[in-house]
Amino acid sequence: MSTSKSRETASFSDWAKSLPLYPLPHHAISRLTLAVTRCRWSWLKNALINAFVRAFKVDMSEAAAPEATAYEHFNAFFTRELKPGARPLPDSPTAIISPADGAISAIGPIEHDQLLQAKGHTYSVADLLGGDTELAQRFHGGRFVTVYLSPRDYHRIHMPCAGKLQRMIHVPGRLFSVGAHTVRTVPRLFARNERVVNLFEGEHGPMAIVLVGAINVGSIETVWSGVVTPPAGKRVRSWEYDQQNATQLARGDELGRFNMGSTAIVLFGPGQMEWDNTLENEQKVRMGQALGELTVEQKQSA
Repeated sequence: MSTSKSRETASFSDWAKSLPLYPLPHHAISRLTLAVTRCRWSWLKNALINAFVRAFKVDMSEAAAPEATAYEHFNAFFTRELKPGARPLPDSPTAIISPADGAISAIGPIEHDQLLQAKGHTYSVADLLGGDTELAQRFHGGRFVTVYLSPRDYHRIHMPCAGKLQRMIHVPGRLFSVGAHTVRTVPRLFARNERVVNLFEGEHGPMAIVLVGAINVGSIETVWSGVVTPPAGKRVRSWEYDQQNATQLARGDELGRFNMGSTAIVLFGPGQMEWDNTLENEQKVRMGQALGELTVEQKQSA
C-alpha cells in the first residue's frame, strides 16, 4: 500500500461539535462517568444497560451473559466477554488480525516518522510513543492501522499476532473525544490524549499497540498489570519487563480493555508485513478478521 488512507476532511459541523470540547474538564467528567458506570444499584445499572442496548442496537446474542441482570455494574457489561467461538481466527498462521471490533480510521505506511490521522492532519511516531525518539525509529518506514471502537462494539483488545511483552508506557494527556468529528479537526489528537503504549517483540519484529483514552474513557487496563489509569498523573511512566519471565501472548489473546470505548493504534516495523490493499477508510472490522499478512521473508523464517 503506497499511500495512507484516512477519514475525509472536516466540515463546519465537525468544527461546531469539536470546539466546545477544548475548555471542558476532561478528566473530571471521566471520573464521574467511572463512578456511575461502577454503581451496583441493580435498578440503576439494569436500566442503564437496557437503555444502552436499545439505543446502540448492541447484539447481546454474542455475549457470554446476554441478560442485563448478569452484570454487577454497567462497566462489567461494557467490557463483556463474548461466547466461545464468536470471533474465529483465520486459518493462515501468518495473517495479521484486527485487534478489536470497530472501524478503520486510518491505515497505511508510516512515512518517515509520520502517521496520518485524517486528511490535513499528521502526528509523529515519537509523540505517540511518549517522546522516545530512539524507540520511534524502530517503526519508521513500517505500517500502522487505527481502529475506532464505537459504543456498540465489543471493547476488549486482542493481539494482532504473537509477541513477548517488552515495555509498557503510560503517557498522560487530555481526553478529547475520538469520534470522527474530532479526528478530522483536533490536531495531533492521538498524541495529545492520555494513552497506554504496549511494546512487543515477536518473530515478525517490533509491534506497538497503543490504547488511546477519550472523554468518559479515563480508565485503561491490561491483562498483566490491571488498571493502568487512573490516576492519570503528570509525567510519563514506563515499565520494563524481564525477558526471562515476560508475558508471552499468542495471536488473538486478550491484551487489555477500555473501561468505556476509544481507539487502538497498531504499529509494525519496516519490512514485516503488508496490509490487505482492499481495506478502506471507515470499513467495519471485527476482532479476529485478517487485515494483512507477514511479508514473504518473514513467512520463510517463521
